[in-house]
Amino acid sequence: MRKARIIAIGDNVVDKYLSRGKMYPGGQCVNTCVYSQMNGGTPAYLGKFGDDAVAKYNCMVLDKLGIDYSRSRHFHGENGAAQVTLRNGDRVFLGSNRGGVAKEHPYGFTKEDLDYISGFDIIYTNTNSYILDDLPVLHETHVPIAFDLSTEWNTELLEKACPYIRIALLSCAHLTDSERRIKMEQVARYGVSLVIGTVGEAGSYALYEGDTMYVEACRAENVMDTMGAGDSYFSTLLTTLLQDDAPLFDGSPADMQKRLLRAMKRGAEFAAKVCGLEGAFGYGTPIAGEMQELPGD
Repeated sequence: MRKARIIAIGDNVVDKYLSRGKMYPGGQCVNTCVYSQMNGGTPAYLGKFGDDAVAKYNCMVLDKLGIDYSRSRHFHGENGAAQVTLRNGDRVFLGSNRGGVAKEHPYGFTKEDLDYISGFDIIYTNTNSYILDDLPVLHETHVPIAFDLSTEWNTELLEKACPYIRIALLSCAHLTDSERRIKMEQVARYGVSLVIGTVGEAGSYALYEGDTMYVEACRAENVMDTMGAGDSYFSTLLTTLLQDDAPLFDGSPADMQKRLLRAMKRGAEFAAKVCGLEGAFGYGTPIAGEMQELPGD
């Protein structure tokens, strides 16, 4: 089995659960790293931290997990944070500071950064990472880019991002089957090799080389919190594809379809397990006050 080396470039936050009085580390990029590691990957994170208690706590968690974030930037100010509550087990976002310092400072990628990034198998990023203007630079590393377009896309975003993306994920639960198919095909026409469309409890679709594959969702035995379900699916899918003996997109379309179906099934299974965790992946701590040490988890 090959190593799966994903570098997630972008957001890190804490999710402050007002219903619990606790906050949990997260952000799609951090989640992607943690879930990849849980599935045998060797990920790394590159992002922007503030210098408040939230930033210190997220760094403490990454240190404990052994996830490299040495190329990240650190700025004076607020780290990314969101306010969340739970309704029947589903997480509901109430607001955020829109990434805190992340929205105020460019990445300013250096040659050393790009040399480091070029040692990975896939770059993962998303619409919350203030990275659209950097996609041409990252594309020059020749590392495939996997991009989570989430639910909020328009033609302007697709035209700016898709020419540099090799794998795209669309959250399509709000679309009809016809609308989902049209949107996935639109993204593929920009040259995106693999388009994934998730539809929540109704499963997920993959569009590759003009053919569409479908995998059912897995029923969660214990739904405690749906935070991170989509991230865990996509991270597991990417990790599984990278762990195959054949390089990504190598071999015949038929072989790639088999690999995709296996990766999609593993993603669905793992996402169901993640729904049984508090927060995205645990490590909750009281919201108020400075974090002196990590809680047992």
